Amino acid sequence: MTAFALRRATPADAAPLSACFERAYAAYVARIPDLPEVATGLAEDIAAHIVWVAESPGGVVGGLVLVLEPDRAHLANVAVDPGCRGLGLGAALIAQAEALARAAGRPVIGLATHAEMPENLRLYRHLGWCETGRDGARVFMEKPL
Repeated sequence: MTAFALRRATPADAAPLSACFERAYAAYVARIPDLPEVATGLAEDIAAHIVWVAESPGGVVGGLVLVLEPDRAHLANVAVDPGCRGLGLGAALIAQAEALARAAGRPVIGLATHAEMPENLRLYRHLGWCETGRDGARVFMEKPL
């Protein structure tokens, strides 16, 4: 089992986190033609939002981008390196995002995912998230905090 630690991202993490997100989404990009770009703008996200990385001895293996809105939090992105799937890292990152949103006083956290990512939908439901709507292939989910 690979050990990992969660920590707040620094500007130096932008490139390795982007590479991690690219690896994490590579299989989806191959099968979902309308998937939005997910690995760009991380330097700006680190400067403007709450970004955390999961790090193993080999480097960055996951991360999350959390945007605090006035009345809620939005989990803009969460990704796990394919080599670390099945280790609980995705659940740990999502729990961290929820804890950060709760600490910031937000009563709810939301996200948008893709209908063609059923494994993600299953994970979010398993972690207590509820689907709140759809817009084409986008699936909106939220969880009260």
